Amino acid sequence: MEFERKDHYDMQDLLRIVQVLRAPGGCPWDQAQTHQSIRANLIEETYEVADAIDEQDAALLCEELGDLLLQIVLHTQMEQEAGTFTFADVCDGICKKLVYRHPHVFGSVQVNSAAQVTQNWEVLKNAEKGRLTAADRLESVPISLPALMRTVKLQKRADDFGFGYPEAAIALADLKSEVAELEEALAKGENIPHEIGDVLFSAANVARLTGQDAEEALTHCNSRFTARVKMVEQLAESKGHTLQELNPEQRDILWKEAKQKLQK
Repeated sequence: MEFERKDHYDMQDLLRIVQVLRAPGGCPWDQAQTHQSIRANLIEETYEVADAIDEQDAALLCEELGDLLLQIVLHTQMEQEAGTFTFADVCDGICKKLVYRHPHVFGSVQVNSAAQVTQNWEVLKNAEKGRLTAADRLESVPISLPALMRTVKLQKRADDFGFGYPEAAIALADLKSEVAELEEALAKGENIPHEIGDVLFSAANVARLTGQDAEEALTHCNSRFTARVKMVEQLAESKGHTLQELNPEQRDILWKEAKQKLQK
């Protein structure tokens, strides 16, 4: 298939390359893909962009954004082949949305803070999509979001309808109550998944009401845990042992040592 190689490509070239890959005579793998078959790829590439942001690596971010853009173009090309919409329609839609939801920039609305911009954005978004009731608002939160992230979004939206605590101290008391219920469930050996869910939900609520990002807090916790396990393993190896050879008391001593070293 005819295609011009260049030293530098642009957006139109990317659209053309994907079109060529999907066309007869192109790539058998690309031709076989559907929205569902590459759904996981879209999610994975999004997380790789997030990792690049966290690593503050501009070169890696540039590369990962390209990978993510490819997924968007692939999905769009599939719909263009079906005759439903094109990449131009996608661009038109997001441009119109940005203009509509920024009346303080493209209109006469006055705002005094970023918080007010966010509030106005939500009001306009809900009006645009006809989300008038609590059910409308909650059901519109994507089910495929990570559970913790979805929890916070559900809590925020329910809060607008009176389903929330006025302050973090009350949410913390509720968390303690849920922990007590989990202890009771463990003692009885029943209803454990339900109570674990309630504890996680309540912990996310405490994070939200203290202005913390629950997803980010857990991500950092995971990183700390990983670093400490690696450090314990290194300490054990320096003493001629593997982790499996340590008894619980030895492992606890090395865990505390690793924690101190990492804090320094």
